[in-house]
Amino acid sequence: MYCYKYPHPAVTADCIVFNKDNDKIYVLLIKRKNEPFKDCWAFPGGFINMEESAEDAAKRELKEETGLEISNVEQLKAYSNPDRDPRERVITIAFIAESKIKDVKGSDDAKEGRWFDISNLPSLAFDHEQILTDALNKLRNPKH
Repeated sequence: MYCYKYPHPAVTADCIVFNKDNDKIYVLLIKRKNEPFKDCWAFPGGFINMEESAEDAAKRELKEETGLEISNVEQLKAYSNPDRDPRERVITIAFIAESKIKDVKGSDDAKEGRWFDISNLPSLAFDHEQILTDALNKLRNPKH
């Protein structure tokens, strides 16, 4: 259709799903099936299709990778460090949601899905540790 002299970045959507149980907080992670960061833990997420919104992509990827369906997500922030993804220039839009702990399974490009107590987390892929820090701050201080 149009041709621009400027390169275009890829855009992804990530879904950070929390469960608050009394004084404990759990987060849903997936184990990546593919490179980059194969076998590392990350948030459910992936590339946004041309015909969908970022919010719809976050919910779709969550369902595809874990089987969990969520109707309400809240946009947290966009992450655009040029080196955040070794494949190409990728900007991600992160969304947060809350859910009861439900059985999840890894499917699509996720080997496994699992709930983790935030006090005992594995190392995370990409820049997901920074995203988690921001998401926890938002969860604990919803007005900021």
